[in-house]
Amino acid sequence: MDLVLCHTTADFDALGAAVGLCVLRPGSRIVLTGGCHPTVRDFLALHRDEYPLIERRSVNPQQIRSITIVDASQRDRLGKAAEWLDLPHLNEIAVFDHHLQADLDIPATVTQIEAVGASTTLIVEKLKNQAENSDTPFRLLPSEATVMALGIHVDTGSLTFEGATARDAIALAWLMEQGASLRVIAEYVEPGLSPQLQDLLREALNNLRSEILHGYSIAWVLLSTEAYVPGLSSLASRLLDLTETDALLLGNVYKFGENENNRNIDPESPVSNRLTIIGRSRIEGTNLSELFQPLGGGGHARAASLATRDVDALLTLNQLADELKTQIPHPPTARELMSSPVRSIRPETSVGEAHRILLRYGHSGLSVVDAADRLVGIISRRDIDIALHHGFSHAPVKGYMSPQLKTIAPDTLLPEIESLMVTYDIGRLPVLENGQLVGIVTRTDVLRELHQQKARDRGSNAELSYCVMPESVEQLLRSRISPELWQLLSIAANLAQNSGWQLYLVGGAVRDLLLATDDTLALTDIDLVVDGKCGSDDSGAGVELASSLQKLYPGSRLDVHGQFQTAALLWHKDSPFGSLWVDIATARTEFYPYPAANPEVEASSIRQDLYRRDFTINALAVRLGVPRSGELLDFFCGLLDLEAKQIRVLHANSFIEDPTRIYRAVRFAVRLGFEIEPQTEGYIRHALASGIYYRIQGENGRAPALETRLKSELKYILQAPYWKVALQMLGDLQALRCIHPSLELDRELWRQLRLLDRCLNGRKKEGSATDSVTDVTDVSPMSVGSSATDSVTDVTDVSPMSVGSSATDSVTDVSPMSVGRRKKEETRRKKEEGRDNSPFPIPHSPFPIPHSPFPIINIPDWQMRLEVLIAYLAPEYRGKVAANLQLPADSIKRLEVLEAGKNQLAENLPKCELPSQLVLLLRNYELAVLIAIAIQSPRKFRRQIWEYLTRWANVEPPLNGNDLKALGYKPGPGFKRMLDDLLAARLDGDLGDRAAAISFLAERYPQT
Repeated sequence: MDLVLCHTTADFDALGAAVGLCVLRPGSRIVLTGGCHPTVRDFLALHRDEYPLIERRSVNPQQIRSITIVDASQRDRLGKAAEWLDLPHLNEIAVFDHHLQADLDIPATVTQIEAVGASTTLIVEKLKNQAENSDTPFRLLPSEATVMALGIHVDTGSLTFEGATARDAIALAWLMEQGASLRVIAEYVEPGLSPQLQDLLREALNNLRSEILHGYSIAWVLLSTEAYVPGLSSLASRLLDLTETDALLLGNVYKFGENENNRNIDPESPVSNRLTIIGRSRIEGTNLSELFQPLGGGGHARAASLATRDVDALLTLNQLADELKTQIPHPPTARELMSSPVRSIRPETSVGEAHRILLRYGHSGLSVVDAADRLVGIISRRDIDIALHHGFSHAPVKGYMSPQLKTIAPDTLLPEIESLMVTYDIGRLPVLENGQLVGIVTRTDVLRELHQQKARDRGSNAELSYCVMPESVEQLLRSRISPELWQLLSIAANLAQNSGWQLYLVGGAVRDLLLATDDTLALTDIDLVVDGKCGSDDSGAGVELASSLQKLYPGSRLDVHGQFQTAALLWHKDSPFGSLWVDIATARTEFYPYPAANPEVEASSIRQDLYRRDFTINALAVRLGVPRSGELLDFFCGLLDLEAKQIRVLHANSFIEDPTRIYRAVRFAVRLGFEIEPQTEGYIRHALASGIYYRIQGENGRAPALETRLKSELKYILQAPYWKVALQMLGDLQALRCIHPSLELDRELWRQLRLLDRCLNGRKKEGSATDSVTDVTDVSPMSVGSSATDSVTDVTDVSPMSVGSSATDSVTDVSPMSVGRRKKEETRRKKEEGRDNSPFPIPHSPFPIPHSPFPIINIPDWQMRLEVLIAYLAPEYRGKVAANLQLPADSIKRLEVLEAGKNQLAENLPKCELPSQLVLLLRNYELAVLIAIAIQSPRKFRRQIWEYLTRWANVEPPLNGNDLKALGYKPGPGFKRMLDDLLAARLDGDLGDRAAAISFLAERYPQT
């Protein structure tokens, strides 16, 4: 026998799930282990024969093969049937439940406990999947579909309860397709109160005790009856609605005989008191199931019940009410919600000036204060727009402001703030302390806080699977960073709190924490923001906090930037921090006086500080320190964008204000494997197409964002291992125009960048003993063809946009057959000349010269790549662009002389027939210039330059100045000529050994 057990006082969810399991497992029987809910009892009075029910007393335990429990995961909810779980011969014990808070104490071999609104949903999903994959037609009976639909309707409040999910809705829709009866569902979902319950409702209203705590209404009442009263849950729901209470505990105490099947008290049998408590709550953060568990109760966080016996009923109820009060979270105060400092104006300020201030700071209204800084009114953007429309831009705002104000104090609670806004239809409430305006709370602030409360309360029910949810961030942070770094953050938070400030971890550290898959997170760059009033000097709270921290950590170095109200603590190769940079800034807002300018910075709030950031995924913050330590601040849906793996900008003008954000968008997209969100890409293309950057440069003479800040972004990209892909994306966006309007990533520029990359790779790999003449001259980076007719595969055949493919990135992308033929020919030639294992020799010379190491170039790779980009511009622009990017002076000089050097070599390289002629010509040029010239030159010139760099550049004369002195020559200008002749003779193979060099000198420079 296969049994499906419903918990005691079975509800429709338990019955519906049990019926569904009997469809899945034909032949199974349902046991109601201890009565049922009154509405379920009434339903079964008409429909019992349609379901495979069996009385508990009719079950032979020895015939039970398997047991499945639905809508429960604890033994004590199964009554006496729990004894069957200990039978040794059972093949399986399965549990299907949706109460995540309950601790499983059933020895189950199969479990499915998931966060859905009803346990029936889990079973319906299995039935739906079976129907979709069945080869034969599948359809439920209307009675089966109806009871399962009732289970979902009742337990989710017809999809209106907090725990309802999309899965419940899908399951309900499928049951309707299967023929669930809406008439029957309507009859049992909202049953009316019985006469007895109506009498109890009146009694409860008369005896209800209530209390207001933190703005929430908590009520409790104890009803005494002669016997058990069915339907108390319906009474509790009705009472909650009528009293508009936020949380309710409804108790019912009654006498009960030892014979549980007899509802009438037998005077001859032992009698005890029974206490039933029904709990309902609308308060975020409360958990009634957790509250009732010590007394054997359970259920959901917002709806739970318990039944106990032989206790002091009133004392127990009062104790539970007190414990419920401790669960109620302290609502945020105005001080926590408000934006501060408040942008204010005087009553005499003109409407036009007020409009400019609104535009600058993006506010929807301004506070008006008098000379004593007392609040006298508020003027909204709508008021200003109307005045401007009628031509009153020069009129003072005092004629248009609203002087009748509702204000609040810093300790005003959120429920009261919400009530004021709804009652008086106010969009913003000024916060006054000692008569002074200290902040303002807007309707947006309230809505955002209410939304985040719901998100926190949902917890593991939230739909974001890719991102960590707010309540787990602190635990996650603490577990993934070193204990020493956590201690540093904790000390910083305590110091901030002692000064009346709030400290936040912001930006990339939060983003990387949420994206990290490893158990440890190595943070080397941390951004902290202090939200608080500035101190006596201009450095602000951030600088004050950093100074205090530095005293506790004297091993760190303190850097202060008062202009931007920031400071940094730096550790270098420290134990235990290693190399760590902690940037501490005062919360600030910024304004760009014109596009691509440096921003003007002012102290502000954390909300405005996050709004000034580049992308939503970088506008996340974690609160450090109480209250609500570890709370994740996400004002701009950064979590959703992390989930979607996309880069989204915060506002439409972001790229107009700061073009370096274009490069940052590309860098983050490539580094994180994200996509640039379509609208954000549209903003990028619009900003570039507008020509605003070049117009501003013409009007103002300079655009700071296109100078050092742009160079910094180019450095980040060009030194990264993913630089090719990033440059490809920049080229596709035509973003290289930020460097110069004419710069585009076409095939020729891409070919030149690839040549440089091969040169840099060749430099790193030089010195191999297997290098040969053919390897160097025929397969060198400088031998890549410059036209489609070159015998070696031409990189210009590869589109600049196809970067990243192995075929185009590998040095071996030349034809394998041609490489093989060249190697065979080289081997044959070596054998003929008898120099298979000899060092790198000079042709036609019996005197071997070791392979010359690649000359050292003290220029970073990223800078050489940037110089290639700039060198692709017309010669007249190169020096100006390099100077605009504030490149080093030697870099600017190289780019300025590049064209002249290229022309000189184009004229003189064809004349070099001997190695000595090549060396004496090219040694006059800086190595970086030679590489730049080679990249832009035809193949034959590239080959000559590469041969010089890899074979001849470091070859020295066989004798040096000291040798010449030892031979009797007098030092003087002639030494240089003599050493040059010795070098030329050695390069051209005319000298075989030291003796030959001495004879050479004696013949050319005889001593008198």
